[in-house]
Amino acid sequence: MEQWKPYLEALASKAPVPGGGGASAVCGALGVALGEMVGNLTIGKKKYAQWEPEVKECLLRLEAARQEFLFLSEEDARVFEPLSKAYGIKAETEEEKEKKDAYMEECLDQAAQVPLKIMELCGSVMEDVEFLAGNGSRLAVSDAGVGIQFIRAALLGAVMNVYINTKMMKNKERAGELNRRAEALVREKTVQADQIYEIVLKAVKG
Repeated sequence: MEQWKPYLEALASKAPVPGGGGASAVCGALGVALGEMVGNLTIGKKKYAQWEPEVKECLLRLEAARQEFLFLSEEDARVFEPLSKAYGIKAETEEEKEKKDAYMEECLDQAAQVPLKIMELCGSVMEDVEFLAGNGSRLAVSDAGVGIQFIRAALLGAVMNVYINTKMMKNKERAGELNRRAEALVREKTVQADQIYEIVLKAVKG
């Protein structure tokens, strides 16, 4: 696991990035990769031949999602940098304060949108993981369960990063809009993730 050391050391350090938002996206990528593993272990097996076309479609979508999760992990760091610098901007006159406030508001909005995209991506992959949990290789069904738990964790991790930014926004109408979108995703998608996990539990416990 040498390849993970630099990232984990950076995450563990006091450096501003990477942080919880980016780590949530990485967690989502791990969950999706486990779903892909189930699919790849299913392809080519006679026992699952009837599901092979659907499994291949799942794999295409999950691979794209994995790449998007990794992009969003980097994007989370990119949008946080100007926000971290904005806190240090000196503002003495009313004009300077207004400019700083407007810039801060823009940075906070962008910083909240990235974890919201992570949440939306978490929700979008759940049906494919559910399909693979129900129709993929029985030898790898537990991996679908681990995968959905990673995706669920990514969802609930990302929402924290929505809230930490919207809390600081002065435009409460915009903050409320972002929060409502995040809350709806949490309500709907944690239920879906838990249902998928129950499917896997029944399969592994027999």
